[in-house]
Amino acid sequence: MNRSASRPEPIDFGYRHVTVRIGDLVATRFSLRMLVVDAVLAAVAIGVAVLSLGFGDYPLSPLQVVRALAGQGDDFHRLIVIEWRLPMAIGAVLFGALLGVGGAVFQSLTRNPLGSPDVIGFDAGSYTGVVITVLLLGSHRHWSVAAAAIAGGLLTAGAVYLLAYRRGVQGFRLIIVGIAVSAMLGSVNSYLITRADINDAMSIGFWGAGSLSRVGWAALVPSLIGGALVLGCVTVFAPVLRQLELGDDAALAQGVSAARARPVLLITGVATTALVTAAAGPIGFVALSAPQLARRLTRTPGVTVASAAFMGAALLALAHASSLAIAQAYRSVPVGLITVCLGGLYLIRLLIRETRRNT
Repeated sequence: MNRSASRPEPIDFGYRHVTVRIGDLVATRFSLRMLVVDAVLAAVAIGVAVLSLGFGDYPLSPLQVVRALAGQGDDFHRLIVIEWRLPMAIGAVLFGALLGVGGAVFQSLTRNPLGSPDVIGFDAGSYTGVVITVLLLGSHRHWSVAAAAIAGGLLTAGAVYLLAYRRGVQGFRLIIVGIAVSAMLGSVNSYLITRADINDAMSIGFWGAGSLSRVGWAALVPSLIGGALVLGCVTVFAPVLRQLELGDDAALAQGVSAARARPVLLITGVATTALVTAAAGPIGFVALSAPQLARRLTRTPGVTVASAAFMGAALLALAHASSLAIAQAYRSVPVGLITVCLGGLYLIRLLIRETRRNT
């Protein structure tokens, strides 16, 4: 008797799939491992966001936070949690998801793990649009700032795309041109800040570090609307994005025109980072690291938009909670500084690994 034949085979979460059918026409397959990882990441993002509601100058216990969210407990506790801290917690989850999606879009388009809005320079373009609007035009309204961030990001994306175009757009060429454009825009931003009024310069400088402390309901509601539209658009184009990863010729053989699909995806990817920049300032390295970290956990052959969104939400929620914990113990630290410090270490590791792979 063969004993090995009687042993149950272990479940391989990397290759077991679940098929979801909607009617007789639509059928989608999901990796079981990916579903488990996404569920865990979603739970981490929500759990950390709820936990962060207790951090601040007036600390609250988890029980007090839950009671305030349920509409019970002290009126002052409900004011702190719902009116002051809840918009920041929701913003951390939403903005992290948007950054993860933006990183997944550009890494798929460039077919390069370094293809990220903050590396290519689209963050710098959005920041330039906001700096010009606030410092030169004197407008501080959220809608004008949001429009300036989107316009700045789109203009920068168009400039990078045209400069990188040479019988098509190659991912590595796009990244190199984007880094150069980002450096140029950074110098423009620094010059405008040095020539501005001291109060405006301090305000825009602190905002440029990437902070969720100013995110209230007035700024969050437009971000929720815009984020829902962008995420819906990416969801529709996610199958097209996966086909473009195979190359323009392979995508064309499957009925997908890269010349038509790439500009739409480019605009959508820029909109993700522009919405975040308009509300909280440029938050770096989440878009860079979230898709690759999610890919390693899910063990998928390529970048997955949904997993990148959940990973980005979890990363920014953790960074936000860490920022509040540090502020409670020492002094205020913008969340963007935390993501840059941790993301810089990840970028160094990624560059070393890519260098060893190519040598």
